[in-house]
Amino acid sequence: MALNIGWELYRSFLGVLKEGSLSGAARQLGITQPTVGRHIAALETALGVVLFTRSPTGLLPTAVAHTMRAHAETMERMAAALERSASSQGDEVRGVVRVSASEVVGVEVLPPIITRLRQQHPQLKVELVLTNRLSDLLQLEADIAVRMVRPSQEQLLAQRIGLIEVGLHARDDYLHQHGTPQELKDLTDHAVIGYDRENAFIRSLAVKGFERGTFALSSDSDLAQLALIRAGAGIGGCQVKLAQQDTRLRRVLPEAFALKLDTWVTMHEDLRNSPRCRATFDALVAGLQRYIQD
Repeated sequence: MALNIGWELYRSFLGVLKEGSLSGAARQLGITQPTVGRHIAALETALGVVLFTRSPTGLLPTAVAHTMRAHAETMERMAAALERSASSQGDEVRGVVRVSASEVVGVEVLPPIITRLRQQHPQLKVELVLTNRLSDLLQLEADIAVRMVRPSQEQLLAQRIGLIEVGLHARDDYLHQHGTPQELKDLTDHAVIGYDRENAFIRSLAVKGFERGTFALSSDSDLAQLALIRAGAGIGGCQVKLAQQDTRLRRVLPEAFALKLDTWVTMHEDLRNSPRCRATFDALVAGLQRYIQD
């Protein structure tokens, strides 16, 4: 017999999974701790399983709870998508649209585009998700995504923006103190800023004989790397268009290193007739094209 279990029970279940305690889940969800406790007890009774065990550090999820997490998170994304859809009924551009982008694009490139968008459509609310992981549009993690890779899923509506070039840059005073490298091998004498984990930037350098292990400074955060470059800490990869906006940044070895990222704006094809998504999609395309072409 099918179980009729309300979403609010799974919502509390996810809250405890994420926060590790009833009180933490209650704060996150904006409900009382006893209510969270009742939801967990009701869910365990309905399913006939134990979901959490108590420990000195909080509530520990059981193996069953771990297996349920992905399904509950899918329900959470569906519920959020339903709320966004319900908030934008009618032909007016209004309601919530969720946009996913990389850290650097989300912080350095999109804010003026989103500002202009909301000036035109003040009833539109934008949720900006910053992640270097590809958000799964088919699983409704976001409505629209700005991606540095061509989408492969047939169900996605995609508009190519063009190539965003990444080059090696350093601040002028760093180069004045340490000299400007003339060849890629000269980077071994410099403080190079890179990633902790392998990615396209690291592979591009490795092909040219510069290994990951020689990074003097490393972070998997694009924003941290950009901040280090701007602070004069060393030489690192930066979008050429961004560097051109900073009078102190200088590009080095442009002939030896240029990483070109194919940039796309994508959304699920089912959202093409949504006024809020269509307006946001078109604004992102136009704004990013201006950014590349200026």
